[in-house]
Amino acid sequence: MIDVQRLRVLRAVAEHGSFNRAARALRLTPSAVSQHVAALERSLGTPVVTRSTRGVVLTPPGRIMVGAAESVAAELAHARRQVDRLGTGRTQLTLATFTSGGRLLLPGALGRLTAAHPGTVLHVREHEPEDSLPLVREGTVDLALAYRFDGPLPGRPGRSRGVRWTPLLEDPLRVVLPESHPLADRAALDLAELAAEPWVLGCLKTGAYLRRYAERAGFDVEVRGTTSDYFFACSLVAAGMGVSLIPSIALDPPLPGLRAVPVNPPTPTRHIGVATIDRGHDHPPVATLVEALREQAAALNKA
Repeated sequence: MIDVQRLRVLRAVAEHGSFNRAARALRLTPSAVSQHVAALERSLGTPVVTRSTRGVVLTPPGRIMVGAAESVAAELAHARRQVDRLGTGRTQLTLATFTSGGRLLLPGALGRLTAAHPGTVLHVREHEPEDSLPLVREGTVDLALAYRFDGPLPGRPGRSRGVRWTPLLEDPLRVVLPESHPLADRAALDLAELAAEPWVLGCLKTGAYLRRYAERAGFDVEVRGTTSDYFFACSLVAAGMGVSLIPSIALDPPLPGLRAVPVNPPTPTRHIGVATIDRGHDHPPVATLVEALREQAAALNKA
C-alpha cells in the first residue's frame, strides 16, 4: 500500500524542485524528505525523481504519482468539508477569482446561489489563475473563476489533470488611447500602427502577450509604465503617458478621456472560465454557482 505521507512529500518536492526547499515548506529535515522519497521508490520498485546538483526532476512514474497525490489531497479536502457540514449543518463554499472577472460576473451570480441554497456560506479569495488553479487541484478551494490566453490552462506544464474547465466568455483586449490621440476614432487598429508609441502595462501577463503580438507585427515595445491594476494603467494613459492593451471587461464602465479601440486579427483575447475538480459538479451548490456564472456570461455576451 502506498503511504499518503510519502505522496505528500513527493508532491512538495515536485512543487519546489529540490529536497531542501520541500523540507522547509513541510517543516522537515532534508534527510527526512529524502528518506520518504526513497521509501516510496522502494515500494514502487522504480525511481520517481532524478537527482542532480541542480535539484530534482520527476521521472515518468514520478509524474504519475504526483498526479495521484493531487487527487488524494483533493479527495481528503472534499471529505473534510463533508464532515464539517455534518458537524455544523452549514455548507461552506470557497471560490477563488481574479479581480476584473469577479467584479463583473460574481455579484449577479450570488443571488441565484443564495436563493437555491440559503444555508450556504460563500468565501471569496482573490487570486490570479496561476495561483487559483493549483488550489482547485488540491481541494483548498471549490472552484476558481479564471482565465487563460491561447494555450493550456495556467500553471505548471502537464498539471491541469483533475480540473474541469467550463468556458464562460471571450474577453478581447483593446488598445486604450487618450481621446485626443490621432488614432482614437479608428474602428480597429493593427498593432504595427502603434510601433512608435510608448506603452503602459496593466499586468505582466498582458505585457508578455503584447510583446508576442508586437514581435509578429515587427516592432519592439517601449514600456514607460508597469502596474498590476488596469484602472491605474488607464489613468496613466489618460494623463498622456502612453497607450495600453486592456481586457474589455476591465473597461466597464468606460473611463472618461479615453477611447478603447479593437485590435484587428489576430486579436489578443482572454478566455474566461470556471475551474472545478473533476467531480466538483456533483456538489449542488458548486453546480448552481457554475450555472449562475454561465448565465451571467451569456447575458454579457448579448449586451
